[in-house]
Amino acid sequence: MHLPTPRSPRSGLLCAAVLAGALTAGLTTAPPAAAMTLTIADVQGNDRVSSYEGRPVTVTGVVTAVRTSGSRGFWIQDPTPDADPATSEGLFVYTGGSTPAVDAGDEVTVTGRVSEYYPGGSGSGGQSLTELTGPDVTVDSTGNALPPAFSLDAASIPDAYAPDADGSSIEGLALEPSTYALDRYESLEGMRVRVDDARVVGATTPYDEVWVTAKPGENPSARGGTVYGSYSSQNPGRVKIESLTGGSFPTADVGATLSGTTDGPLDYDQYGGYGIQATTLGTPTGNGLSRETTSAPASDELAVATHNVENLDADDPQSKFDALAAQIVDHLASPDIVALEEVQDNNGAVDDGTVAADQTYARLVDAVSAAGGPAYDWRQIDPQDGRDGGEPGGNIRVGFLFDPARVGFTDRPGGDATTAVSVVDQGGTAALSVSPGRIAPGDPAWDSSRKPLAGEFTFQGRTYFVVANHFASKGGDEPLYARYQPPHRDSEAQRGEQAAQVNGFVQDLLAVQPSARVVVLGDLNDFGFSDTVSTLTSGGALTELSGSLPADERYTYVYQGNSQALDHILASPAVTSYEYDIVHVNAEFSDQVSDHDPQVVRIRP
Repeated sequence: MHLPTPRSPRSGLLCAAVLAGALTAGLTTAPPAAAMTLTIADVQGNDRVSSYEGRPVTVTGVVTAVRTSGSRGFWIQDPTPDADPATSEGLFVYTGGSTPAVDAGDEVTVTGRVSEYYPGGSGSGGQSLTELTGPDVTVDSTGNALPPAFSLDAASIPDAYAPDADGSSIEGLALEPSTYALDRYESLEGMRVRVDDARVVGATTPYDEVWVTAKPGENPSARGGTVYGSYSSQNPGRVKIESLTGGSFPTADVGATLSGTTDGPLDYDQYGGYGIQATTLGTPTGNGLSRETTSAPASDELAVATHNVENLDADDPQSKFDALAAQIVDHLASPDIVALEEVQDNNGAVDDGTVAADQTYARLVDAVSAAGGPAYDWRQIDPQDGRDGGEPGGNIRVGFLFDPARVGFTDRPGGDATTAVSVVDQGGTAALSVSPGRIAPGDPAWDSSRKPLAGEFTFQGRTYFVVANHFASKGGDEPLYARYQPPHRDSEAQRGEQAAQVNGFVQDLLAVQPSARVVVLGDLNDFGFSDTVSTLTSGGALTELSGSLPADERYTYVYQGNSQALDHILASPAVTSYEYDIVHVNAEFSDQVSDHDPQVVRIRP
């Protein structure tokens, strides 16, 4: 799971408070420099950072849109563009806490200081937004026609995403808008842009935003999204849409269309990079996307599933338990074993030392029974308080549901939060020292992260070792649209260490019993093409099962319009006959019970 960044309006400018302090201290300050009269294109320049940063300037333009809440201000655009396609003709004027006293169509003269604002802070790695602050505004005329909107489409957006600076900043590079998509967007910063009949690739979020693609032929998924298939396939056509029109924001699922024209100024923020602040919003036309249902296992097939239940705790509303139960029973066909991720303690985010989750599990299994499913039993281990990351106070963990009418669980006592499970050689047959048991819980690889849980199951006389996982999150990684290219993915180091630990554990099982049936599954917070997954499969210990699906179906999560695989099921060499399915019930929909799609493997004897 990607940890969301808390959203709040940006803080007021510090410089006024600093200046006031200086004056009261009796310090002298230099008189303000005279403002230079420039064009908007002069201010924007042909790279990402204005050469006039920090200097007062005077510009003239037509107001194209006004934002009256949050980061208040308005956009202006020069109706007479220059001949350089790399220089934007638009600019945001930041009015701070004041509601702008201008309307679209006003021609205005603005004097203000050029600022490079980094949404989310400079340390987040994102790019900056060139703007004017502390503005003095004169309305010269009203009722002017708005400059035409630039069309974002397959012809205008390059296929290459960003210049490769070997991990360094691209801020000093001259823009090449016909070569790189990030450069194209930057060359349009603050200008009116449009998309027409755009396909939705990221469903409406609780923050009233939706992602569309301006390049409909770009890596389409089987259900209307856009598949993120490699680090070099960033899908440049993805554009976030927000609205300045007021009223309710449209609800749309992946594969729907924003019919007609959506246009407005091109903005930049830390929640997705470039996006349209729409003054005209297309009408969502649904594609009838339905939630998938997998097949039930045959009598001799073992069905093993994984499901991230997104911070489930016993204080959640009954509706969430019922919705999860319906997914398990109706859409996953009541698997024999379900590995759960993001189960919280009994009182969730209340940080009072509670670590038990028995009430959370009990409510879920009761909901499954009420939905017509099996009477599941469960196994898990309570973590140490505050040691496993996730939401503060929630004591997130992984665990198992299993149907005792179909499978047995081999309980081996002694497993707790700090005891490491090991492999026992029982005359050439592998067994667990404790079951359930945590893999290397004291190793630094698991600091502030969920520890894997290994369980020993039996099905029709055969033993299966199942390892539930929830690897460290991607929190802190730089975004695709960062000013450092390629962006730094620092969190991968910990997941690589975690993958090595799990791979080593599987290797230990196979060293004792090469024919051991092992299933490793869960939310790995990394992609099928990542080093994390390569480390898990190293030495032939495991096979990543998503390779059995067509490439356009390999995704379990939709993030900023990219359909991507963060959840995985892997199996040891002895698991040779199986049917694997990702069951798309959550990630593509605006009404999600979880942000992840579950998946299941049906293993044949």
